Amino acid sequence: MDKLTISPLKTWLYRLVEAVERIAPPAPVRLDPTVADAFVWSAEDRRLQPVARVNRVDLALLKGIERQRDTLLENTRRFARGLPANNALLWGARGMGKSSLVKSVHAAVLAEMGLGKGPALVEIHREDIAGLPHLLTMIRESDRRVILFCDDLSFDHDDASYKSLKALLEGGIEGRPANALFYATSNRRHLMPRDMIDNERATAINPGEAVEEKVSLSDRFGLWLGFHPCDQDTFFAMVEGYADEFGLDIPREKLHAEAVEWSITRGGRSGRVAWQLIQDLAGRVGKRLD
Repeated sequence: MDKLTISPLKTWLYRLVEAVERIAPPAPVRLDPTVADAFVWSAEDRRLQPVARVNRVDLALLKGIERQRDTLLENTRRFARGLPANNALLWGARGMGKSSLVKSVHAAVLAEMGLGKGPALVEIHREDIAGLPHLLTMIRESDRRVILFCDDLSFDHDDASYKSLKALLEGGIEGRPANALFYATSNRRHLMPRDMIDNERATAINPGEAVEEKVSLSDRFGLWLGFHPCDQDTFFAMVEGYADEFGLDIPREKLHAEAVEWSITRGGRSGRVAWQLIQDLAGRVGKRLD
């Protein structure tokens, strides 16, 4: 083969290598415990994006969920110390502090153990569940303990990704890494709509087995924490706690009257509704909520 033939071939090979490198996914990045205490998992490029400031509230401001708070806090403390702990499913009424509790408990444990020493919090988006195996490999190779957090986890019709999550939580051949724990929030106790479960019962040869297949995902969570709508006194306590924390000098009678009117216009009472009221009141009096 002469020189004129070799040169075009080399050029073509170089171009082929460059093209492959451009379309190939980037190499996974190891979990560096010194970078941050919270991350967001990007399944598309298999990277952990550090979060400089987590959007969370002080644990003491979460009213009406004291039992749930104490249970999750103790479970997280055990995990942080290397003791056995359970995956946790926080389910129930909207706006009652499920996701806020996870982030606040994480912050409280970090404060107890010291920044960089406690577990890292890694948020996983619902649509990135399929990329969990790559993340678990990364965590398995790390010395740091990690809490995986999926907010508003649920599955709809014809969505089979719940089977992958089941295997990752408990049933896979490798099992969950010893340094990983999974916390999820959902409005549904069994993570699936009732009509989806009923449809499985109606169309299956053995209806009982079909239903068991669907609800067994929630069984993978050893800790179930239910969140329910709050009563008026608890709602008042939420509003008062926020008002005191941010220095809103509003008489209690007026604050309660505002809370009643606000909850009626919003059609319910919850921690989220209380926070929305506080933002409105602070805006009216020109108070910044820093």
